[in-house]
Amino acid sequence: MITKLAEVMLYVEDQDLAARFWTEMAGFQIIADETMENGMRWIQLSASPHAETSIILHNKKHIAEMSPELNLGTPSLMFFTENLEEFHRSLSGKGVKAGEIMDMGGIKVFNFADYEENYFAVMENQ
Repeated sequence: MITKLAEVMLYVEDQDLAARFWTEMAGFQIIADETMENGMRWIQLSASPHAETSIILHNKKHIAEMSPELNLGTPSLMFFTENLEEFHRSLSGKGVKAGEIMDMGGIKVFNFADYEENYFAVMENQ
């Protein structure tokens, strides 16, 4: 039986650029940056020190060579934040492409794009 979601794999063109986006723009922390003997590198990011789920950045080209059968598309992720308007202002102020805040029946949400034009959503945690 599955008990929790531990890691989300993001396959990116440029791991360093993606790590910079998640740390400098979205406030994540790098908790591991490892390179294996075969040259495969992975960067583990966490939204907070106590988060149960982390993001792992993998090099898309390297993974495609190793496992051509994998779907390397970007998953649709929904994040939570305590102060949606503040987070929206922060991203927009840093030049991040952020959509308008929408009210979805009392729940506020917006989407934003990373440096590779992958879109993610964020919802106010109530």
